Amino acid sequence: MMAVRPIIFTGHATLKKVAEAVTEFNTPELEVLAADLVETMHANDGAGLAAPQVDVSLRVMVFEIADNPRYPDIETVPLTTLVNPGFEPIANRLVEGWEGCLSIPKMRGLVRRYDHIRYWAYDVNGERFEREVSGWHARVFQHEYDHLDGILYPERMHNLKEWMYCE
Repeated sequence: MMAVRPIIFTGHATLKKVAEAVTEFNTPELEVLAADLVETMHANDGAGLAAPQVDVSLRVMVFEIADNPRYPDIETVPLTTLVNPGFEPIANRLVEGWEGCLSIPKMRGLVRRYDHIRYWAYDVNGERFEREVSGWHARVFQHEYDHLDGILYPERMHNLKEWMYCE
């Protein structure tokens, strides 16, 4: 049974620490966590959500951009659940883009991210997969991945004058 979980906000201890690797796959607990992350992300019009944002310090994250009112002009990114992900840049090209975060509501900041990456992860059943992506897909992956390492997007900003309030 899926549930919308409460999202924790900047300043909470769980958002500041490195999340632990998942050691057991194909469990009811992991399946429920993944389903709840998707449900919570959708309920809050998020583009992605990491387990630490719902106060679960595990290396699990989800993302999807499809008909999202917060990102109306962004390319579609398929619904993806990642367990114990990793990544590497394909090129060292950094691109600036505006980001927001469900754990820092009503704020946006200009963040530099790698534009072209290769990532890998496991699904909830322990099957490994890998993708090479660019653009918003690469950006949303890196944003959620940072949550697994206790990093929030303002820590990636080069100019805090590019941080603003938005409705």
